[in-house]
Formats: sequence, structure tokens, C-alpha cells
Amino acid sequence: MANLRDVYIIGVGQTSCGKFPTQAAHMLGREATWAAIKDSGIHARDIEIGFCGHVYQGMGVGQRTLKDIGLVGQPVINVEGACGSGTLSFWEAWRTIAYGQHDVALAWGVENLSKIMSGGPLPLEEDDIEVALGMSMPGLYAMRAKKYLDEYGVSPETLAKVVVKSRKHAAKNPIAQFRKETTVEQVLNDPLIADPLTRSMCCPVGDASAAAVLVDGETLKKIKRDTSRMPIKVLGCVAQSGGYASATGLTCDPSENVKRTSEMAYEQAGLGPKDMDAVEIHDAFAIAELIVAEALGFAKKGEGARLIEEETSNYDGDIAINASGGLLSRGHPVGATGLLQTVEIVNQLRGEATGYQVPDAKIGLIETMGGAQPAMDGITCVVSILGK
Repeated sequence: MANLRDVYIIGVGQTSCGKFPTQAAHMLGREATWAAIKDSGIHARDIEIGFCGHVYQGMGVGQRTLKDIGLVGQPVINVEGACGSGTLSFWEAWRTIAYGQHDVALAWGVENLSKIMSGGPLPLEEDDIEVALGMSMPGLYAMRAKKYLDEYGVSPETLAKVVVKSRKHAAKNPIAQFRKETTVEQVLNDPLIADPLTRSMCCPVGDASAAAVLVDGETLKKIKRDTSRMPIKVLGCVAQSGGYASATGLTCDPSENVKRTSEMAYEQAGLGPKDMDAVEIHDAFAIAELIVAEALGFAKKGEGARLIEEETSNYDGDIAINASGGLLSRGHPVGATGLLQTVEIVNQLRGEATGYQVPDAKIGLIETMGGAQPAMDGITCVVSILGK
């Protein structure tokens, strides 16, 4: 690891999150990638390789995206890692630069779910025995929530407060899908999806794209660009697949995978949980914020609820978790999510998160979890740590 080159993010771009059924995925991708290229200050033809994360957008969406902005001929790799596809494409871009294969790379994620879905939970693989028996992602997270609430004496009101905080943050985020604030009572009175999860405790179906331009340290010194655009260094970036779940534990509990991946990222960065200022985590369902915050080391096991109850994870608290509104409120266009998280942390470190800026943010972390399969703790997990 000592021989890895330094890698910097020099440009980011994103679209709004929402439902845009008339916009093809490559159109959303074009908007985000072109915004990132313009933000980077380099010429589009300087990009040597591209990685496009998506899940449901068909063949060659990466190539279709770049064709529309005149980028053809260079290698473009389409990356799928369930909900972690976006950050998996970022990891691939970071890796190709860190290991000296390329000097300038473009990573983006894109998804248009409203064009292919009318609503409801994401379809899972029907050859998984649990899915064949009726398992869905809301059902899986509901079981996690039920077990957590029973084991640690946490109330459904605390889960509702996760949503209240999420909506409060998203109200200040101009690209968020849900920007109307809510109350505990409103969240609890929402239609029940899978006990104890109500509708607003579940992330929405939506569409978006986000992108980042990455370069190595030497290239950063050579290129001519607007020096007011602060380059953000990638301090750590780790991708892992899920391991076997405990024979006696809850199937597909994400804790082990997140804990293992984040510990590797902390070691790579030479930092720890207490060094993080702004954090974007994969809160596809309200219970996930508690579980993942613990797995990342921000609270002891069973004490994640304290961060919510004491409001220490608000954007102006001790550690800002999902200042963007997270998946629950900003939205969860699966292939784009990881890059939306990355763009958010870059903006926070640049001091450009107008209206909801985390005070004096210097270090940020992105955690994205993807998928589920029987007897394992998820398909993939990617954790990145960024710094000024």
C-alpha cells in the first residue's frame, strides 16, 4: 500500500434527485458528467478512462453517456454492485490511478428507476430461496429493526426521529427529492410497509446521476485549472464483498461487512472514527442509520439511538451524518447513490454546502452498502475517506 500514488478529486457534478421518466439514463449521466468535467477545469479529451455504475439501465449506458459529450474511443467500463454500484465505480477509478495505470479518470453513477418501475420495492433475484419465499428489502430491514428495537429497548419513535432529522437536512439541500419537513407523529402515522417500518422510514424510488473526475498528484501539478476549486484528496478507499452470516444470527446483517471495510479504510487513511467531520451513510431504511453508525465506530453496539436522541449527528452536531438528507430524503437512485454521497462530501469539504454546511469540515467518509443474498451479509460494501 505504501507505493500507491496520491489521488485527488478535482471536479464533481450531479443532477437533482426525483422522478424523471422521460429522461433516459444516458441523458441524466450526460448532465452530471459534463458538470463534473466543467468543474474540473480540464478538457474532456484529457479523460483516459471512465467507469459507470448502474444496476437496471441495460447494455452500454456508460458509452451512451459519453458519446453525447464527444468522448469516444477511450475504455469505458460499466460497473454493477447493486446499491453500491456508484461507489464501486469510484473505487475502480481511484484504483486505476493509485496503481499507476491511468492519470485521469471519470467515475459516475446513473439510474432512472421511474422509467422502469411504477413503484414498490426493488426486484431481487428470484433464484435466492429467501426471495422465492417472499423476502423483500423492506421486509429484511423490518426484521433487522424488530430485532434491534427488542434487543436494545429502542422505541419506534426513535426510528421516526431518524426520518425527522433526514427531512430537516434535506429541506436545505436543493437537489433532494423530499424537501418538506415532517414530525414524529406524521412518520408514525404513515402507512405501515413492514412492521415497524412506515412508508417514510423507507427510501423512495427515484432518478439521478452524479460524477467525479480523479487525477494523480503529479498530474494535478501540471494541469491548468481554476485554483479556487479546491482539490480533495482520497485518503482511503476500500471495497469488500459480504462474508458468510452467522448461523445463529440474522441473515444478511450488514454490520460485519461495514465494520470490516471501514476498519480497512481507516487504516489506509491513518485515521479513525473520531477524526470524521461529515459522513454520508447508506440509510435505505431508518434502522440502517443506527446499525451503520455503530458499525463505523461512531457509537457502541446498541447505542446508535443516542446519536439521534441527543441530536449529535445533525449537520451542526459532533459528527454530521447525512447532512444531505441521505437516501431517505435526498433519494436512492441505486446506481447513482454512491457518487451522490461522494459529491456531497466534496462539497462539504470545499465549504460549498450552502445552507447546511458542516462547520469546519476537514475529513469526510462515504459508506455504501449493496444488495442482499441468503446466508451472507450483503453483496458489496465500499468505504471512502476524503480530506482537504
